[in-house]
Amino acid sequence: MCTLSYLEVVILRRLFGGTSRLKPIARAGLLAGIVVAAVTYPLAAVGGLTIKAGSDFYQALPSELSVQPPAQTTYVYASDGTTPLTLFYDEYRKYTPIAGISTLMQQAIVASEDGRFYEHRGVDAKGIARAFVANQTAGQVSQGASTLTMQYVRMALRDGAQSAEEVMAATEQTSGRKIREMRLAVRVEQELSKTEILERYLNVAYFGHRAYGIYAAAQIFFSKAPSDLTVAEAATLAGLVKAPSAYDPAGADPSAATERRNYVIDRMTELTYITPAEASATKDSPIVLNVTEPPNDCVSVAPSTNDYGFFCDFFKNWWLSQEAFGPTPAQRLDNLRRGGYRITTSLDPSVQAAALKHVTSRERIGSSYALGQVVVQPGTGRVRAMAVNRNYSLDKSNNGNHTGSSDGPGNYPNTVNPLLGGGDLPGYQAGSTFKMFTMLAALDAGMPMHTWFYAPGTLKSIYFAGWGEPASCGNGYWCPRNASGSMTGNHAMWSGFGKSVNTYFVQLEQKVGADKVVQMAERLGLRWRTDIDKLQASPAKAKGWGAFTLGVADTTPLEMANAYATVAADGKYCAATPVVSIVRPDGSVHPASEPQCVQAFSPEVARAAADAARCVTGYGAAASTCGGWSTAPGVYRSVGRPVAGKTGTTDDNRAAWFVGFTPDLASAAFMADPDNPFHGVGGGNAYKPIEAVSQTLRDALAGQPVAYFTAPSGEILGKAPPPPPAPKKSATATAARP
Repeated sequence: MCTLSYLEVVILRRLFGGTSRLKPIARAGLLAGIVVAAVTYPLAAVGGLTIKAGSDFYQALPSELSVQPPAQTTYVYASDGTTPLTLFYDEYRKYTPIAGISTLMQQAIVASEDGRFYEHRGVDAKGIARAFVANQTAGQVSQGASTLTMQYVRMALRDGAQSAEEVMAATEQTSGRKIREMRLAVRVEQELSKTEILERYLNVAYFGHRAYGIYAAAQIFFSKAPSDLTVAEAATLAGLVKAPSAYDPAGADPSAATERRNYVIDRMTELTYITPAEASATKDSPIVLNVTEPPNDCVSVAPSTNDYGFFCDFFKNWWLSQEAFGPTPAQRLDNLRRGGYRITTSLDPSVQAAALKHVTSRERIGSSYALGQVVVQPGTGRVRAMAVNRNYSLDKSNNGNHTGSSDGPGNYPNTVNPLLGGGDLPGYQAGSTFKMFTMLAALDAGMPMHTWFYAPGTLKSIYFAGWGEPASCGNGYWCPRNASGSMTGNHAMWSGFGKSVNTYFVQLEQKVGADKVVQMAERLGLRWRTDIDKLQASPAKAKGWGAFTLGVADTTPLEMANAYATVAADGKYCAATPVVSIVRPDGSVHPASEPQCVQAFSPEVARAAADAARCVTGYGAAASTCGGWSTAPGVYRSVGRPVAGKTGTTDDNRAAWFVGFTPDLASAAFMADPDNPFHGVGGGNAYKPIEAVSQTLRDALAGQPVAYFTAPSGEILGKAPPPPPAPKKSATATAARP
């Protein structure tokens, strides 16, 4: 019979605290190298060292376990806080306190992995002896001797690794790693209670099928909380941690999983956790699963007919843009996938349902034309709905071709492109909806509502268009014209806006300065994405960008809804946001969930602009007449409460828009072909955005108290001077549509 070497005695004394614990082991006649050989790894790595060197080796091992918080799943909900939107995770895990884990599950994992868990102090001498004898008898590895605490140490080292080398060091099959685990396990047992260790173990263990921790395992395999697990279910899950793939109960052949489950049940019986009768009845039953596949990211959450996918995409892009979540987009995404947040978004399920209904009922899913709308809450910037007649999906196998080409599938009916805003797509020209920026810039500069211009059918502007350009006249100057002869005449802001008179607004822009109009749009959240728009909006060019007031720049429904929401909110601009609250795992609220607002212009300016915008919808202005007719007079009848807004179409009817707002909600809808901007929607489709917005606002506000606009008053109205005389003649040019 061989005895222990002195070096091994030194290490064992370090681990177990004295020689008294070694005597029973020595009497058992264990061979030299028992510390590691017993658990299948020889002490060859240190066997050649001197006694002092061996002691130094042990002393050099880390004695403190640096535990990084385990990665947790981020849960994202709609504004009601209960309707699931999606999950984000690298490892599907939700940390669960021990009180939320059934006693049966706690007992099953102890029975499966470490029956002497409550007796040892981190390293089990008897377990080492038993494993050594079994392995020597078998001539190969047949048993291990890692305690639950040692396993927890290994997982904590692995999860806290910051490099591939550290991961290898935490999991490599070497004696040095095993000795390090032993030392750290002893230290962990000195600092944590058995209950705390068991809780941490159950929350970091891997159970297969992307289930990290007991909460995920109970959800994925049985669709229930870990507090509700039965004996059979607990034993099944406990059996998985040894080899998740080999004992997978959801595999084609569950026999191995059943055998492993029954082994755990037998061990639970031996430890008197359950009675023999319970064990017998449970072992005779098959494994009954209720498998749940948890969604991850945005693509997996949207149903085939579209619902929350485009909003989810907006949320994700918003998150990646916020420095509060990390210095780089990659780190922000990592934070989202590992941070364990509970996020309540601004998406209102009822408003979303109304928006989707009124979009898809007017332009079917599958049409090459996209009809979509965004709904925003004034005063907060919170986005309540994002709906478009598309499916949020990566599968383009059955998509239609780009209109007029054969270069592959277009973006209909399936796409993940941010057609409504919040991403990198440039958007669409928005036509006369941009006249709002001109009116706001003029009011903000001190020009009153009673700013009169005679609006001819065609106007020779001060802006140079270029020789030979279609819209030029009179030595290359830009000459816009009105959509109809009925617009010719004298106008103030009310009738000019209500009838969408191009030549009125070009004159208003000339007086205030085109650069001031561009700057107003920027103050309200518009961003220039195309090279031509960036160039035209630059300080060197903005003063000459006369066509800006007619909506020749690209924008998105998200930007336009939020810009008009600023008018509804008495001039308070709030950056568009998809969140209401972001709660960290510790229960604290992240400040990034708060609205980010500034006063873009005075309440008086906002109220004056809203009064003119009331002319468009048929609601009528409070401070003046609207001139007898408007471009969308049926909106007020449809909404049934105070409402304002603006229509917009582009040259050749390539896009149609309507932006409508009440004091409570603002919505922008567009219709265009995202694949081919030259594929015009035609004048006959201009009503579709108008109706989609009107009826969405009606349904979204049903049952809520009626809110009223505050009428403008005082100097901002100005006095109605005598109308200026009509010019004797005007030039001719191509029309820009209202």
